[in-house]
Amino acid sequence: MANTTALKRRITSVKNTKQITKAMELVAASKMRRAQEQTLKTRDYAILARQILTRLRELTDVSKHPLFTQRKVKSKLYIVVTSDRGLAGAYNSNVLRQLAKSLQEDQATKTKVQMIIVGKQATRFVARLQDIDVLAAYTDFPEKPDANDIRPIMNTITELYAKADVDAVDAIFTDFKSSITQVVTVERVLPAAFTDVPIGRDLDGAVFEPSPQAVLENITLRLIEAQLSQIFYESQASEQSMRMMAMKNATDNANELVDDLTLAFNTARQSAITQELAEITGGAEAMK
Repeated sequence: MANTTALKRRITSVKNTKQITKAMELVAASKMRRAQEQTLKTRDYAILARQILTRLRELTDVSKHPLFTQRKVKSKLYIVVTSDRGLAGAYNSNVLRQLAKSLQEDQATKTKVQMIIVGKQATRFVARLQDIDVLAAYTDFPEKPDANDIRPIMNTITELYAKADVDAVDAIFTDFKSSITQVVTVERVLPAAFTDVPIGRDLDGAVFEPSPQAVLENITLRLIEAQLSQIFYESQASEQSMRMMAMKNATDNANELVDDLTLAFNTARQSAITQELAEITGGAEAMK
């Protein structure tokens, strides 16, 4: 009886856990749909922003623009994007693994590193590291950040780069490919010379008024801000997708565990009943 009682309690406990993971799966699925819609809605604009900056770089001399200046990388600033909560599969660990790899490479080249951290998970990880200058740490970051949320980060990186306090700004985040595929990416934010971005056909014959130089001066900050916004949208969609899959897997595992425990419970109960019948039969035979 003791064994069956313990199994019954375990079954009840697993079923309660399954209800929680199922509820979290449904919540994550709802958030994922909203985040995915936001990401796909703004992705084309972010890509076009990079193409425009690339086209402007071809049409005008950007060497004197403080955000386009190419320098030998002796000091680097990372923007690391993770989540505040866990229970999202490998979402945070993948980003932190890439961060550790990048830090090892920077250490080998004796590159000075500074960081802007978004998310409690990265904050806890970096707190255990030595010789890392953390400029800012943001927790409880909005799921749909607007310009006011992003502008403090934007102002910090552009000011440091314009003053030559850092020679490169890289963002480490999770790029959303689909609901089942997310890829950790290291993306160069500054300098704003996107030579690796193919230019669309519509921009080949585009005319910039009043001049490419004037357009460059006026829209560079806005287009870099669009790129930074997209990084957070991609991260949010990836986080919710991976959390939904993690909770789905946890729910499926709970179902399998309940089935196994139920089988063990029935087996133990059947054994107990058989033993009781044998004892009753033995006692009856002894009384004859």
